[in-house]
Amino acid sequence: MSLLVVGLSHRSAPVSVLERASLSADAKVKLLHDTLAAEPATEATVLATCNRIELYADVDKFHAGVAELSTLLAQHSGVALEELTPYLYVHYEDRAVHHLFSVACGLDSMVIGEGQILGQIKDALALGQELHTAGRLINDLFQQALRVGKRAHSETGIDRAGQSLVTFGLEQLTAGREPVDVWAKDKRALVIGAGSMSSLSAATLARVGVAEIVVANRTAERADRLVEILVASGTGVAARAVPMTSVADELTRVDVVVSCTGATGLVLTGDDVAAAVAEGPAGPAPLAPAPPPAPAPRTTPAPAEAEAEVLARLVAAAEAGMRLADGGVARTITAGTDRDGCPVDVPAGDGRAALTGVDANSLELHGTWADQGEAAAQRQPRKGARSLVDVAPVRLALLDLAMPRDIDAAVHRIPGVRLVDIESLAEASADAPMAADVDAVRAIVAEEVAAFGAAQRAAHITPTVVALRAMAAEVVAMEVARLDGRLPDLDERQRAEVTQTVRRVVDKLLHAPTVRVKQLASEPGGAGYAEALRELFDLDPQTVASVSRADAAGQAGQVDQAGQADQADQNDDSGRAS
Repeated sequence: MSLLVVGLSHRSAPVSVLERASLSADAKVKLLHDTLAAEPATEATVLATCNRIELYADVDKFHAGVAELSTLLAQHSGVALEELTPYLYVHYEDRAVHHLFSVACGLDSMVIGEGQILGQIKDALALGQELHTAGRLINDLFQQALRVGKRAHSETGIDRAGQSLVTFGLEQLTAGREPVDVWAKDKRALVIGAGSMSSLSAATLARVGVAEIVVANRTAERADRLVEILVASGTGVAARAVPMTSVADELTRVDVVVSCTGATGLVLTGDDVAAAVAEGPAGPAPLAPAPPPAPAPRTTPAPAEAEAEVLARLVAAAEAGMRLADGGVARTITAGTDRDGCPVDVPAGDGRAALTGVDANSLELHGTWADQGEAAAQRQPRKGARSLVDVAPVRLALLDLAMPRDIDAAVHRIPGVRLVDIESLAEASADAPMAADVDAVRAIVAEEVAAFGAAQRAAHITPTVVALRAMAAEVVAMEVARLDGRLPDLDERQRAEVTQTVRRVVDKLLHAPTVRVKQLASEPGGAGYAEALRELFDLDPQTVASVSRADAAGQAGQVDQAGQADQADQNDDSGRAS
């Protein structure tokens, strides 16, 4: 096994790079064809999601493989190699297996434990099978990864450590002020796109209780199909499909928008959203209750008085189960307050990120300075600032799950608009608590990696053992034929007895060595035993190769059947989309 993976993800690269490096469906196909055309790779597939691009290949040379795969990723992603290289990671052999198994279990996801990645791994395997770029190693690896992921979800509570990206995004839209199902009640939603993530989004919205879902997609048939699934889901949601040209009109009628398309440009611009918001409220209830009114103007308090007041607000926020930002400490950070004169060096960014790592004393000092309103409380918000505490009811909630983004990031400046996108989800999930079950999943991954490596190493020596036994059977046949010439008077019973005796002798002589060599070959560093066996018994390399080809052909038939079964499961999953 010479498995190599080269890739980048939300853990290694900023969202701005991931956004530019995304692969279209055509780019994936061309990437795989070019990978197999390259000399080091014999089989390959690509795992591309909204927050990762990974190219898996069986290579015969490590350094040449890394160079070739990195170059191909840069070429097809549209990001120059010198710019992409600092963000790439490389895993080889057992470490590559460990990485994919961890990904399948949700340990490497933006939201720990989310199960959507299993469907994306199925897609990657199906693409490799469809293009005939996935051979025995890739098929074995990805099918085992799916089994490991399912095992992790069934044997542990990893589901409690996180949830789907859609559910997590909806929770961010509520700002934690109320449960998602309470927030969603009687709301109208627009889902832009009808792919797997959009389907999951629509099903999640239906499950949490929105009153109506409108699906907009460039392909009317796919939008109609998704609407049929939603209506038949039993959730009672009203659903209808509209063409993409009607999106602007629908924006004026809905409360929530979830967008996840494969478009290379913006689907919703700032002007689109501003025009929709200007039409007035769409629903009877705002997204979240407005925060308490700002205190009346007052004279600058003494430091001790200000610190005591800030501490009181923090205590009140903690008792109410709110974040520190909800206590008013970061209120002017997200309003674009001038940082000149602040006694604390707070990093730039949104309110939540700005407070990360700041100790309690510094937080109090910063809160005092913020409340004193030095400089520019009335200025426009900084670019990229996203407040979790709006100063007005939210008219339109936007969830952008596309990569590259579908919705103009500048819409968060529009009053009454809340935007959550991949970048803000990455920031929010950075502080998400890890469940104790994560350790159990890691143990499963380690166990499965060891078992997979042993099975692959044992499989590597199997053709040599089969060739050895075939050679032994040929020697027995030749000697029995020679005996027939020397003893022509032997009857059938005697000849059969002699033949059976010779075969038993050969089998007993070969049994212990072949069993032992399989055991040794399955251990780390056991790859050389196959070559030693071929050398000791002078086995014909062509015979061994022919056995390998026959075995691979048999495996391919089984793989195709399994792949079709997995694809059927996937279709069922997308139909249920839950």
